[in-house]
Amino acid sequence: MNFVEELRWRGMVHDMMPGTEELLAKEQVTAYLGIDPTADSLHIGHLCGVMILRHFQRCGHKPLALIGGATGMIGDPSGKSAERNLLDEETLRHNQACIKKQLAKFLDFESDVPNRAELVNNYDWMKEFSFLDFVREVGKHITVNYMMAKESVKKRLNGEARDGLSFTEFTYQLLQGYDFLHLYETKGCKLQMGGSDQWGNITTGTELIRRTNGGEAYALTCPLITKADGGKFGKTESGNIWLDPRYTSPYKFYQFWLNVSDSDAERYIKIFTSLDKAEIDGLVAEHNEAPHLRALQKRLAKEVTVMVHSEEDYNAAVDASNILFGNATSDALRKLDEDTLLAVFEGVPQFEISRDALTEGVKAVDLFVDNAAVFASKGEMRKLVQGGGVSLNKEKLAAFDQVITTADLLDEKYLLVQRGKKNYYLIIAK
Repeated sequence: MNFVEELRWRGMVHDMMPGTEELLAKEQVTAYLGIDPTADSLHIGHLCGVMILRHFQRCGHKPLALIGGATGMIGDPSGKSAERNLLDEETLRHNQACIKKQLAKFLDFESDVPNRAELVNNYDWMKEFSFLDFVREVGKHITVNYMMAKESVKKRLNGEARDGLSFTEFTYQLLQGYDFLHLYETKGCKLQMGGSDQWGNITTGTELIRRTNGGEAYALTCPLITKADGGKFGKTESGNIWLDPRYTSPYKFYQFWLNVSDSDAERYIKIFTSLDKAEIDGLVAEHNEAPHLRALQKRLAKEVTVMVHSEEDYNAAVDASNILFGNATSDALRKLDEDTLLAVFEGVPQFEISRDALTEGVKAVDLFVDNAAVFASKGEMRKLVQGGGVSLNKEKLAAFDQVITTADLLDEKYLLVQRGKKNYYLIIAK
């Protein structure tokens, strides 16, 4: 496979230094891409870069994933309006271990192949580097004029940030440039990849390599991913969509991809899956014939959920979705863990009742009118039950005065009441 051609048809090339494509055609190339370690999980904003590394390895080249331990302690001015929090070493090491575990789902770190992926951390070569040594060995090669001309620096100096640009952040491009030089000298790394906002930092690295030892190094960036409406990709009202299920459940993760717009789905399926061009073209054609069936969104959601989580998590997410939108059974509902149950029914009206009320047993009509105001009156409820329009935990309520006890609780805590086809109510016994 030709790496650049693969990225091109997927819409994943923004800028590329002349000679990059020729280098990749000539030899097995080592390239790196930096990942910010400020959390112990990646989020889907990182996924485009991770997929680039994945394609790079699949095309026979050697990927290095660089954890920005040192640079993460400083903060990159590119696209930011404020300095980031500084990390201590213990937090950094914890975050690095968690991120490597996630990357192992995308990259081969373990086999004996010559292009086995490696994880490196720039803190390891920066922590003993004194300020005086850095100024003497690195700073003398790059002029302030060169650094000031970078777009990321100009934007901050022109008043886009309330507090201007600190010296700490100003030095960021030198530090990132030194990473490239270090990996060039120790790992034979000739290419750095990243988002288009990193172009200035990456080219500082290629310039530093050229000025330091006359070496040739290259740069390739991908576009920053946005939504069709111009909104920020991967951000929801509740924050980032994380790869770690502790922060974003597989169900919510699956739902995010399932609910993207048609035009976004067509772009995202190229960027965030390894499906080949023929299969994606077929899916696009199928989707265009019957957009209401959402073939693109369903396949995108499946591919990414299986890749990040597992087939089992994907199946559970589909089952959970069917509970809300399909004809799922009571058994399927009872299989949900508490987190998924709450995620599925997030936003539906909730009522709290005393658990003691259920110990002796209580008539449904009393419970759903007096204890929890699911129905406006007992008459209304009686009429709906007789017409087969009320379900408890996905089973039709046989009689309006059916006795409900603690044995009916889901996860020993919840009752799910359904009025008609679409109206759900969650009752929480405390």
